[in-house]
Amino acid sequence: MDFEFLIDRFGEAGTTALGGLVLGILFGAFAQRSQFCLRAAVIEFWHGKIGQKVAIWLLTFSAAVAGTQALISSGELDITDSRMLASYGSLSGAVIGGLLFGAGMVLARGCGARLLVLAATGNLRALFSGLLFAAVAQASLRGILAPARDSVAGAWLLHDDGGLELISFLGWGDNTGIYIGLTCMVVAIYYGIRNQLTTWAWIGAVGVGLMVVGGWWFTYHMSYQTFEPTQVESMTFTGPSADTLMYFLTPGGAPLDFDVGLVPGVFIGSFLAAFFSRTLQLQGFKDGSSMVRYIFGAVFMGMGGMLAGGCAVGAGLTGGSAFSITAWVALASMWAGAGLTDALVDREFQGKTLIQRWQMKGKQSAVSEVKPEVVTS
Repeated sequence: MDFEFLIDRFGEAGTTALGGLVLGILFGAFAQRSQFCLRAAVIEFWHGKIGQKVAIWLLTFSAAVAGTQALISSGELDITDSRMLASYGSLSGAVIGGLLFGAGMVLARGCGARLLVLAATGNLRALFSGLLFAAVAQASLRGILAPARDSVAGAWLLHDDGGLELISFLGWGDNTGIYIGLTCMVVAIYYGIRNQLTTWAWIGAVGVGLMVVGGWWFTYHMSYQTFEPTQVESMTFTGPSADTLMYFLTPGGAPLDFDVGLVPGVFIGSFLAAFFSRTLQLQGFKDGSSMVRYIFGAVFMGMGGMLAGGCAVGAGLTGGSAFSITAWVALASMWAGAGLTDALVDREFQGKTLIQRWQMKGKQSAVSEVKPEVVTS
């Protein structure tokens, strides 16, 4: 597609940001109406149930994978030069960052994208956590936490010897990605029908996945129509949240690009969807202890997302649709970290979480070790 008219009118950077804005608005609206959330899907799965939340996530994931791989096979998309498939990847960052991010999204009750969507509907907890998430991501990218991130990420690197794309690495056929995406779609449709998803859940879940495809397609076509280098990328919210925060705090501190258009777009789309569906509602913190929980969650996600090379959407959907090895490792680690954190902090076993049971066991052991005093006459 030719974007020459838009480039002449808004400039290269402005057109790229406009594309991010439009796709972000659609993403936010679809995510709000479908209640798409990786955290909810993970918790549902680890509780031994494949219900509506898992079905929605599977629909979104399969739409992103099948759509992206179909464009690649048809020659409409080339993502070999994208950051997801760069010259090296960090397996240590994917594992540790994925575990941290998974733990954080359980503590903050949502991933970076979900917090942005919820903040637009009036959830002040999500707004606070999202801002802190962006600040920690910026500190991990270019600030005080950057040396620690570099150290962890550099511990185990995967070089581009045989490719960082999973299908090529395993030597599978060119159309394998499409087959995997379609297989996931069949499974998702089965569980969607079984769980009686609403019409908006179907539309929104598939719509979120297609916005990932749209992001790839738009930035790829922009990359060869601009004189300035344009990164081929799609939906992700860790780095973009940090860049957008710096753009609004220090004009000129971050360039106008796809990411800077994406984040405000998601906020606007979610707000409009909530407004027209009459689901806007102000919500705040219940007490101080709950606020501490959200703080830890946002910090874990900010650092974890930068280590993992993406958030639940960036690694889970965008990286997953590109079959990036590190993205799939990060996604698996997010599921593991979220499930473990839920078991330790939230999930009750016989009325108590694992942490509470361990605390009680420790107290009982301490009492049993106290020897009674011997009274002598």
